[in-house]
Amino acid sequence: FRLFPLREHGMNWRARPLTCQEIQAFRKSKEVMDRFIRAYKLMLGFYGIHLVNEETGELKRAENWRERFENLNRFSHNNLRITRILKCLGEMGYENYQVHLVKFFLTETLVEETLPNVKRSALDYFLFTVRSKEKRRELVHYAWQHFRPQSSFVWGPRDKLQKYR
Repeated sequence: FRLFPLREHGMNWRARPLTCQEIQAFRKSKEVMDRFIRAYKLMLGFYGIHLVNEETGELKRAENWRERFENLNRFSHNNLRITRILKCLGEMGYENYQVHLVKFFLTETLVEETLPNVKRSALDYFLFTVRSKEKRRELVHYAWQHFRPQSSFVWGPRDKLQKYR
């Protein structure tokens, strides 16, 4: 059994994908959803991130962030896990959590520049796990605003990004 199951095959060929019925059953079970949030908080802690608000999904750096970010920068296999977590958040109905986690990584990679080795994954994969088209557009625009050099930004059409809002 996987901690963050998906409806698609992952790296473990023995793990079978979830069905839509299983996802609906999980989402109806308070016990399963409580465990899911506990698992999410556990993984966030491993990455040096703290869930500030369970209602909104708001995040901040954990006290041990420097040490944990060093791990994130050194081992790129974490990026696959983060992508999986983001996709699973969407499956389980936590789209707002997706937005906060992606924005957290965009801020740390593009603004704070603390996670340079996560930047490509944040832009190539994390961004596009966000289910809400509107929120995804906002995040692409946020990334574009902070990407340097802006002329090299390839994750959205420049003309639309310039006109956005």
